[in-house]
Amino acid sequence: MARFIFITGGVVSSLGKGLMAASLAALLQARGYRVRIRKFDPYLNVDPGTMSPYQHGEVYVTDDGAETDLDLGHYERFTGVASRQSDNVTSGRIYKTIIERERRGDYLGATVQVIPHVTDAIKAFARADTDDLDFVLCEIGGTVGDIESLPFIEAIRQLRNDLGRGGSISIHVTLVPFIAAAGELKTKPTQHSVRELASLGVQPDVLVCRAERPLPEGERAKIAQFCNVPKDAVIPALDAPSIYAVPLQYHAEGLDHAVLNAFGLDAREEPDLSRWRDIVERLENPEGTVTIGVVGKYVGLPDAYKSLNEALVHGGIANRVKVDIQWIDAELFEGPHSDIAAKLEPMHAILVPGAFGERGAEGKIASIRFARERRVPFFGICFGMQMACIEGARNLSGIAQASSTEFGPTEEPVVGIITEWMTPEGVEKREAGGDLGGTMRLGAYPARLDGNSVVSSIYGATEISERHRHRWEVNTGYRDRLEQGGLVFAGMSPDGMLPEIVERPDHPWFVGVQYHPELKSKPFDPHPLFKSFIEAAVRQSRLV
Repeated sequence: MARFIFITGGVVSSLGKGLMAASLAALLQARGYRVRIRKFDPYLNVDPGTMSPYQHGEVYVTDDGAETDLDLGHYERFTGVASRQSDNVTSGRIYKTIIERERRGDYLGATVQVIPHVTDAIKAFARADTDDLDFVLCEIGGTVGDIESLPFIEAIRQLRNDLGRGGSISIHVTLVPFIAAAGELKTKPTQHSVRELASLGVQPDVLVCRAERPLPEGERAKIAQFCNVPKDAVIPALDAPSIYAVPLQYHAEGLDHAVLNAFGLDAREEPDLSRWRDIVERLENPEGTVTIGVVGKYVGLPDAYKSLNEALVHGGIANRVKVDIQWIDAELFEGPHSDIAAKLEPMHAILVPGAFGERGAEGKIASIRFARERRVPFFGICFGMQMACIEGARNLSGIAQASSTEFGPTEEPVVGIITEWMTPEGVEKREAGGDLGGTMRLGAYPARLDGNSVVSSIYGATEISERHRHRWEVNTGYRDRLEQGGLVFAGMSPDGMLPEIVERPDHPWFVGVQYHPELKSKPFDPHPLFKSFIEAAVRQSRLV
């Protein structure tokens, strides 16, 4: 039977619960245990799919088509375990399910309440599909004391009773701030946070204390005494030079030992952390630096492109170089006075990522033209591929009015909305004016590559599967004219209806993909496209 680890946070948000969960899972995995991580989000959105990236960061998409919290990206990158739709649930999804059942009459006239109906639904979610696992880590979003998180805290209190002694533990991540005027680390916020959690019926077994200064032994003992945990279970969590150094750092502080001891399991044998040491060694001792210009729309918030950022780092790890990412607002390249050359000439490669909406589109098209004409390695992802097709149509195929129906009516819809596509369950259809939430082409879909293409040599295969999240698609009615302009359709859906990859074989490195390869990249298994893209940037750096 799986053992459960419930992870909560206190005092403030952004303490790194997700990164801690991912690191702990990696440490348990390195000891030979089978793990899975789940995320409970207390907000009322059914999923983050309709939320602004500035509100929530990126939307992480799973193979089975779930739009989920970005923490699931950390979970996958650190463990290599593919996340599923059942690994992320929100208050909105739980309440939606309960209300639908009530409307059908499933509750047989009972009064529907938070306890037991909401808490039972949360517990069922936590325990689903766990028979083949040793540990299930469940992260509760938000902070203890938030009104919206109370049903989740109550559910884990009940679950701890249901699972019995040795079936679960609780880890609480909290803040130990340094007050500069006093010259001291203060433990009171942690004490109050633990007291708040205990008042809700959940006594933590392990405390992870985020601090910007080393935690003295005296303060560690004080926290242990006042919070009713063993001193060895008070784990300092200081900033790390890289997120990929965090598993090693937590191991050095004894996190995995404390967890196994709390379960009464033998923690004497050391885990195999060789792959993490290799990753950190490559990050700390690069053999050069490449500068990548990411011309995007949401560059004001790095979390909006979290997986993309990490995939570029993974490409650097594979090539033993440091990747210096320059986030460039696409709108800077719009208007008569934009100086695109000044911004992009220092770049060794240019990437245009996914987005929605017209804002910044012309700037992205201008940056793609710069990359094509100056022969700078270019990578277009999702919206970036679509803009690469529009750029080629306008400037090389004689289609001056080429545009996307996403931006409004157009006489030359080189990019148009998908109205139907094939899924494993059959044909999926969408109305142009229908709901936005959950109505995109979502999840993993196969593609077939031209055996003579650049991308097939990069993948070393002619059949691939990649994750999608988009509503618009390049119009195959323009394929002949685009290919006459040198833009080759190198990958298509198996039925030949939907373009998946375009490339320019006469360019040093010019690839556009309709899917999101960054979602499958891992530090110990970099995605082949990012590995090849950074390799091209390395070659470019030697030319300038």
